[in-house]
Amino acid sequence: MKTTNNTCGVHKDIWGINNPRDVRLQIYISVTLGVGAFLTFCFLRPRWKGLYAARKKQNDLATALPELPDSFFGWIIPLWKITDEQVLASAGLDAYVYLAFFKMAIKFLVVTLFFALAVIKPVHDTHKESKKLPPPDDPNHERLESRAAFTILAAEYEYATDYLWMYLVFVYLFTGLIMYLIVSETRRIVDIRQEYLGSQTTITDRTIRLSGIPKDLRSEDKIKKFIEDLQIGKVENVTLCRNWRELDDKVTARQAILRKLEEAWTVHLGSHRVVRSLETLPVVQPTPLQSVDDGHGDDDEATHLIRQGDRETDFVNPYVRERPTTKIRYGRYKLRYKVVDAIDYYEEKLRRMDDEIRVLRKSDFEPTPLAFVTVDSVASAQMAIQAVLDPSPLQLLANTSPAPSDVVWTNTYLSRNQRVTRSWMITIAIGVLSVFWTFLLVPIAGALNICSIHEFFPGFANALDSHDVLRSLVNTQLPTFALTLMTLIVPFLYDWLSNMQGMISQGDVELSVISKNFFFVFFNFFILFTILGTASGFWARWSRFAERLTSATQIAYALAQSLSDLLGFYTNFIILQSFGLFPLRLMEFGALSLYPVYLIGAKTPRDYAELVQPPVFSYGFFLPQTILIFIICMVYSVLRDSWQVLLTGLAYFMIGLFVHKYQLLYAMEHRQHSTGRGWTMMCDRLIGGAILFQITVAGQLALKKAFKRAALVTPLVIATLWFFYLYALTYRPLMKFIALRSLRNPEATELGRDLHEEAVASRRNGRRAVGRLTLDEYRERGQRFENPALTMR
Repeated sequence: MKTTNNTCGVHKDIWGINNPRDVRLQIYISVTLGVGAFLTFCFLRPRWKGLYAARKKQNDLATALPELPDSFFGWIIPLWKITDEQVLASAGLDAYVYLAFFKMAIKFLVVTLFFALAVIKPVHDTHKESKKLPPPDDPNHERLESRAAFTILAAEYEYATDYLWMYLVFVYLFTGLIMYLIVSETRRIVDIRQEYLGSQTTITDRTIRLSGIPKDLRSEDKIKKFIEDLQIGKVENVTLCRNWRELDDKVTARQAILRKLEEAWTVHLGSHRVVRSLETLPVVQPTPLQSVDDGHGDDDEATHLIRQGDRETDFVNPYVRERPTTKIRYGRYKLRYKVVDAIDYYEEKLRRMDDEIRVLRKSDFEPTPLAFVTVDSVASAQMAIQAVLDPSPLQLLANTSPAPSDVVWTNTYLSRNQRVTRSWMITIAIGVLSVFWTFLLVPIAGALNICSIHEFFPGFANALDSHDVLRSLVNTQLPTFALTLMTLIVPFLYDWLSNMQGMISQGDVELSVISKNFFFVFFNFFILFTILGTASGFWARWSRFAERLTSATQIAYALAQSLSDLLGFYTNFIILQSFGLFPLRLMEFGALSLYPVYLIGAKTPRDYAELVQPPVFSYGFFLPQTILIFIICMVYSVLRDSWQVLLTGLAYFMIGLFVHKYQLLYAMEHRQHSTGRGWTMMCDRLIGGAILFQITVAGQLALKKAFKRAALVTPLVIATLWFFYLYALTYRPLMKFIALRSLRNPEATELGRDLHEEAVASRRNGRRAVGRLTLDEYRERGQRFENPALTMR
């Protein structure tokens, strides 16, 4: 018999979000979406290698990887067999660390799922959930509270809750397991990191980022003398950052003019009529010209177009069009205009801009308190970075340097005050956004509860009463899809905010994106939504939300009650992520949908060259949600029906390991200097998740009136905080610096080095053989720390 809105305030809604029918519906939707995307990928992969094997085609170090068969499913086993050593050699330390996190999660979930099925589920099945007792501050049940300690029912209640000792045992066991995994995996990664970085020699590893330079030292010669006087090594080069704002603006304007000139020439010569590469997406284009084979039939579109642009000046194109024109507006309010030849106009603008840039480059720019100092050895750089160079605070601070290509030169001339101001402004903006997300979460959380819908939309709720599938879609699938959409869109906003913060390198920006996005998914999506999204008394909780924030006890009770009620929701969310969205990521649905649009709009050789570049893999977009799902699985590991979350979580990490392994090795590129710095961020947040897990278990015990057992969780919380302190003290320096003892000759190890010289040398594009180089050594060959605006032609 169905409940009505009259019973919503008293009894729990029987259409709660833990209904097995809702989970089955989520599985049907997700599997249908995922299987369709996966089969589409298997069909397109061998046909459009320009998209699905872009990194393999563009990166020489990817030749260390095996060629995947072009059969429909034959590529799966060879991909799975790729070893960690091959991952390290081809994709670098960051990819190795990221995939190691998935493997650690799988180990944890296999153990916890075993105990959940072997012990926790049978115990819960033999001890059915008794009537929920309200928190002790509930005024409507004061008499029940006063009688509970003195009536004969107390003994019966104690017997019925005797199984709660299981909560205490497993919270200690699972906390010990996660600590063991964190320490063991960290030790292994530290060893590999020290050996990997200690054996490579790049300009980045030999460079010091020196900040807080006093005015009397702001010259290359003085900085060089200062470093050499420390007797830690010989200085090879000093790049003192200066206020290049005007020059950077001129170069940016020149790039815009150059692109317009290229487009005008392309339109004039008609060279956008090219033979379409069979490895790009088949969009409708004019019939290609039949040209004489020049021996480069295998080249892609970008190479073909560039060759067309390099023809001799006496080459006559039979399809030459009339010279393009452009409008030049002038006069007051730019209301008048005249039509001029576009090529002549942009060529003249480019010539004048080049003259201005040449003159500007000879100017004496104001020096800033930041410099990049390259020394003769990695040991010298590490000694300077790990030492205190000056007795004055915030002066002559030596830090690790980003790679030359990773430096955001437009931010190097920002002052410390400007960076601090921007940082505070972004922090305030994130605080405002957190409040804004709360108002978005309120209606989404309300959709989880049929009682809330009865209260505000009684007609719609009555319609839901008579349609089970529609009610399931509204109560469970709609909130799941809405929050999934938020987790996909919001990271782009936080990425933009991080780029506006004024950081020196893209690596720092990426770590900031990870931190900001994790704050969003953890606080707004998990904590706040869990408090608001309880299946019963939603609006009552919302009206008392401010009161709950002032009481730690109330927060614990709210989390404990809501987590039990939201188990079905989080199960559905993980099912959608693992079975539905991961295959879409493998198919690169976003790039697939936008690629034809960009290809149709591409005109110049530069446009086509940019189209065939591998997509960028940003850890800031993927890692926060991965950590959150790990924490969700940990928090639910002891609760009733925890096996559902653990099983779907295990599927999430196994599928995610497979998908991200393919993307990082074959399809996408991570361009920052690879140091594995993100590992400590992952572990720090997992330790915070372990504390939340312990608080949740204590809340569950207190909610069931097992106060003594709840109190016994307190020593574990204290021990976890102590573990966090020791972990940061012991392992964080080893994940930040290179130990001097780890520095060795490159010939002493082959870890992370490409050994497939023959494969590289045999490539038909004539690229030079890589030899025994690490990923960063290959990337940074010939690079220097210099602002591109000073040297680009």
